[in-house]
Amino acid sequence: MSGIRVLVAGASVAGPALAHWLRRRGAEVTVVERASELRPGGQAVDARGVAKEVIRRMGLDAAVRAACTDTAGAYTVDVDGNVLEIFRADDDGGDGYISEIEILRGDLSQVLYDDTRDGVEYVFGDRIAGLTQDADGVDVAFAGGDRRRFDLVIGADGLHSALRAMVFGPRERFVRHLGMVLAFYTVPNEFGLDRWLIDYQEPGRSAGLRPLQDATRAMAMLSFTAADFDVDYRDVEAQKHLLRERMADFGWLTPRILAHLDDTPDFYLDQVAQVVMDRWSSGRVGLLGDAAFSSSPMSGGGTGAGRRRVGPGGRVRRLRARDALVRRGQPGDRPDARTEPRGPGAGLGAEPGARHGGAHGAGRARDQRRRAARLRRGAGLRGLGRVADHLVGQAVGRTTGCPSRMRCG
Repeated sequence: MSGIRVLVAGASVAGPALAHWLRRRGAEVTVVERASELRPGGQAVDARGVAKEVIRRMGLDAAVRAACTDTAGAYTVDVDGNVLEIFRADDDGGDGYISEIEILRGDLSQVLYDDTRDGVEYVFGDRIAGLTQDADGVDVAFAGGDRRRFDLVIGADGLHSALRAMVFGPRERFVRHLGMVLAFYTVPNEFGLDRWLIDYQEPGRSAGLRPLQDATRAMAMLSFTAADFDVDYRDVEAQKHLLRERMADFGWLTPRILAHLDDTPDFYLDQVAQVVMDRWSSGRVGLLGDAAFSSSPMSGGGTGAGRRRVGPGGRVRRLRARDALVRRGQPGDRPDARTEPRGPGAGLGAEPGARHGGAHGAGRARDQRRRAARLRRGAGLRGLGRVADHLVGQAVGRTTGCPSRMRCG
């Protein structure tokens, strides 16, 4: 299998992860990334279940754990900062509200890049401008002027995939808005966070703060519902204007979080959306990750959930119903004081660990809050080894277990 030339578009998570497996199978891999360098920050990626095993088989368990957020737990608060619910990282065997392995998207991207950089060619600050394919390969024209030929071209360039639009059609055919918008960016840790995530929710909107390995910084997390989304994903100023507009009157610490909007180095905002396609390949061009089967954070299942063909209406209706249940649910019993968050981050203006209500409905409220919080987290790495087997097999004229919708030919 040595000598097969594969071009991968996108150097976030799916692209370098695929490059890892392709390189192990003898392929010559080039990864082209439009940005001039790896993008930092982003939402937290949960490694749960099969994803943990994938990381272990990649030999990256130690590196991923070293880059984890090291979050001890999370708690939800009311508008005055009183703690409503507490979740520890070791709940449910490390697979609860806070995952045992939780790493920022940008940090995971760095781990994957460091793992592959010596055996994979990375080209930053360039992109695919055009391509033509025949039975034997793909001729690629790059925006920087270079022209090269590859055996396979794979688009792992995200929800707004340029390669998907180039080969399969406009994004409107495949991207389904699910009624929510998420934003993430780092802010100075003036809130006293110490390994505990804080989350404040109201129907249709939420704000949160996540601790980072750099204790002087924190990750702000904001969300709001939106019937449609027509802001250009490349227009950062328009995105910031939208965020200010939709969160202007939101309570808790939101005004202080928004005050740092213009100073942050890693602002990110985008719609929550699904990508639904009938096929993920066309000749020698294929798609992977969010470009092919984004299941959205609302699925809580990462890559594996991308095969579910569920329309946005049903998911949004369930989200709104869940929102209402969360608001009505009773928080439950006070936990053991030894498990409670301490310090100034435990609820500004409130006594750490203060809670309200009795035990009635505690289990249901806990589950609903956990599911709602997962909307802002999570991505999987499952299936990449199998996809790599198929891609290399296809390039040499045979199929090794063609994944669903990665049709041959």
